[in-house]
Amino acid sequence: MTIVAIHQPGYLPWLGFFKKMMNSDVFVFLDDAQFEKKDWDNRNFIRTNSGSTLLTVPVLAHRDTTLNQTKIDNTKNWAIKHKRSILLNYSKAPYFDDHKYFIEALYDQKFDLLVDINTKIIQYVMNKLDIECKILFSSKLNVSETGSDRVLQICKILNADVYISGTVWAKEHLKLDDFKENDIEIKFQNFQHPKYSQLHGDFIPNMSIIDLLFNEGNKSREILLKSSTV
Repeated sequence: MTIVAIHQPGYLPWLGFFKKMMNSDVFVFLDDAQFEKKDWDNRNFIRTNSGSTLLTVPVLAHRDTTLNQTKIDNTKNWAIKHKRSILLNYSKAPYFDDHKYFIEALYDQKFDLLVDINTKIIQYVMNKLDIECKILFSSKLNVSETGSDRVLQICKILNADVYISGTVWAKEHLKLDDFKENDIEIKFQNFQHPKYSQLHGDFIPNMSIIDLLFNEGNKSREILLKSSTV
């Protein structure tokens, strides 16, 4: 049985992104999808002592720019700000020392394309969580369809038996009968966010995955494994 999931490689993704990875055999980075402004392609939340803050990578993108074409606007002083914000707000976290060197090296490196820094972060987290699913890029699969037809074609190319879908986009766009006709089972991931030890007061969900890593370290994988998707 081959279980496939498909998702844009976002910036500092949340826990649900990696839960989907854990449950997949093949995970496709939808890197040739259109870049979405005010979505999660180039931004995410981290926990702060005053609540949370949204870290956003400035980009140079137009209406038809795909994610793998989206350039970072390095005329802005964003990398230093992101590095300082992460290191400052997690400096007292139990597992700060385990990840601070990656954060420092990440933001000291210059990235021209958004997809490159996003995949660098994702690959680091996969290693820390012992996620071993195969990674493919949709831009390498030569799929011309759009929307639900695109998802289905990717699944067919990969001989998928099961497709793991989110719930929000799928409710309006996924053509369920088409998948059924092709003997592909759809499993909807309705991710139930786990509660874990967190700095800075009352727990706030939906932070970047780095919040979990800094706070729970080597317990992070188990926390995600035990989280519900029903």
